[in-house]
Amino acid sequence: QVQLVESGGGLVQTGASLRLSCAASGRTRPFSSYVMGWFRQAPGKEREFVASIRWGGGGTYYADYTDAVKGRFTISRDNAKNTVYLQMNRLKPEDTAVCYCAAGAVNADYDYWGQGTQVTVSS
Repeated sequence: QVQLVESGGGLVQTGASLRLSCAASGRTRPFSSYVMGWFRQAPGKEREFVASIRWGGGGTYYADYTDAVKGRFTISRDNAKNTVYLQMNRLKPEDTAVCYCAAGAVNADYDYWGQGTQVTVSS
């Protein structure tokens, strides 16, 4: 079992930045082996993928982003701290959502989810 706890959400104005953190504990394999992802769910909408980061071999991690956040958001991880981050810059009102952290094995579904943290961007 893996427990994920998100933090760093809040209420900000358009154009501001936030950094979300997700701390993992109770993992059954090395944290570095997990694919870590961020998802979000806006009011009245389905949960959607935001970004993910996975081991690419040779000391390299690969990151993927949904088009809506490319160039504004950056996902990163600190394996020594069992933590993944989402740096969100130039926030827009349409970024308002509950943001969730997730963990899973390579080429598999995300098995573990955090409880979510609210991000609200005012216009």
